[in-house]
Amino acid sequence: MLKKDRYTAFVAYFSSHSPDAQTELNYSNPYELLVAVILSAQCTDKRINQITPALFDRFPDAYALAASTVPEIFDYIRSVSYPNNKAKHLHGMANMLITKFNNTVPEKIEELIMLPGVGRKTANVISSVVFHNPAMAVDTHVFRVANRLGLTSRATTPLAVEKQLVKFLPKETIAVAHHWLILHGRYTCLARRPKCEACAITYMCKHFEKENKIKSKVDKTIAV
Repeated sequence: MLKKDRYTAFVAYFSSHSPDAQTELNYSNPYELLVAVILSAQCTDKRINQITPALFDRFPDAYALAASTVPEIFDYIRSVSYPNNKAKHLHGMANMLITKFNNTVPEKIEELIMLPGVGRKTANVISSVVFHNPAMAVDTHVFRVANRLGLTSRATTPLAVEKQLVKFLPKETIAVAHHWLILHGRYTCLARRPKCEACAITYMCKHFEKENKIKSKVDKTIAV
């Protein structure tokens, strides 16, 4: 299957089966999503959703977060990965959000990445989810699934994957396609043992095609 055909099949399948895919992080405004995404780095959404209710109750906005201290923030997020660094990032982010951006989460990627704890992936999440821009956030799931499906080729960095996906996906699908790839990687196309037997899109998957060819060669060799 040619790359353009894989993209066509990919968009057609998920547009039909998961048209309203969205983040699994719980939030009620841009500030809360920004906090949740910063916390979610190298941590599960499930864990983040467990600790954010108390966190948002104590720090309902950037002013409350900025007025706090790093040790106090740490107490609320101690069960997530790298809590020390993330507590510092949240405190710094809140202060910059107030002093530089008038307590408004910025829309532009180049402004978002100025905030402590916000890298390109986090900035793209905010840009796509909050502002509905055609931004593609590449985490480990997106990186893995895009390469396995054959949507990307020779893409060895998250930025390379992002550029290829943005180039070939229809513009109006880029934001939701981010969630298609994440959710497929989270529940079906697992890192160590992908659930190919339960996957509905193996017909478009380059990895599955390659594995089947290898298996076929092995079976022929055994038969001889």
